[in-house]
Amino acid sequence: MKIKGLIFDLDGVLVSTEKNHFTAWKKTAERLECDFTELDNEQLKGISRVDSLKKIIALTGTNVSPVEFDELLIFKNEIYLESIRELGPADALPGVVELLQQAKAHDIKLGVGSSSKNANAILELLQIKDLFDAIIDGNGVSAPKPDPEVFLNAARDMGLSAAECIVFEDAESGIMAAKAGGFKVIATGNPHVAELAHAYVETLIDFNLSIYEESF
Repeated sequence: MKIKGLIFDLDGVLVSTEKNHFTAWKKTAERLECDFTELDNEQLKGISRVDSLKKIIALTGTNVSPVEFDELLIFKNEIYLESIRELGPADALPGVVELLQQAKAHDIKLGVGSSSKNANAILELLQIKDLFDAIIDGNGVSAPKPDPEVFLNAARDMGLSAAECIVFEDAESGIMAAKAGGFKVIATGNPHVAELAHAYVETLIDFNLSIYEESF
């Protein structure tokens, strides 16, 4: 089947703000007297902010009131937003801009399916937001990954079926979400999840649409 749409996760696929997230979560965990490590941070990839905080709280073995929970979410996001203010076009990961431009030239629709509630702001900073036909983030779904809702909504907004789209992901939860929605999914940038996807590329420089149309 001819591929008519490409849907991208944000962090780790279009841009890397992993260090920004880690720093913000570490400072948040410190408020709970939790020694948050990079290994702990790996468990948060691809999941929502709320579920990430729940995992950190579980590490502490303590209870947090609903009010404190919301305050911690705000605290984390404020630190994160402050840290990404300097992002710009040069921070797009290798091959991103070229692939987006190539896709537009061939009338292939583009979407973003991200758990981040800051997706629009980050895409603005990267100066690539206008290239996308659909942007679905954490504000636009009721069920986070590994539920397929975020990708299904992106395909819907592009007027396409799951079978007509390829999803690009770097996290296990995102790959599982894409598969659950009936999408073909390519893992990128994270060899640890390569075997979970239908195919793997180290960077988007290595992606050749014509090859994947034939193999899919």
